[in-house]
Amino acid sequence: QVQLVESGGGLVQAGGSLRLSCAASGSIFSINAMGWYRQAAGKQRELVAAITSGGSTNYADSVKGRFTISRDNAKNTVYLQMNSLKPEDTAVYYCNAYGLRVGADRTISDFASWGQGTQVTVSS
Repeated sequence: QVQLVESGGGLVQAGGSLRLSCAASGSIFSINAMGWYRQAAGKQRELVAAITSGGSTNYADSVKGRFTISRDNAKNTVYLQMNSLKPEDTAVYYCNAYGLRVGADRTISDFASWGQGTQVTVSS
């Protein structure tokens, strides 16, 4: 199993900043990509940003220029620096990762894991 643990959420005023972290642990062989999704109350979960092992990034239009995703491959950790936060950024933010893991029998198989979510609240 591969576990993801997020941290860094909280309450911030509009215009402020927060930094989210997500660390992956377990029987990891390799991680292809890691990303952040968010789900606001009453809305569907949406992609915020993603980054591949090679460093290629992808952002939702709504966060381009304000959010920056980065990754420490050695630590299997992904970060999301969120600047110029807006009330509409309020949501539960989830970390996601997929790649290859090592089974108990030493076989390699795919994995896709989600974190438990961390609340980000931006007040106006």
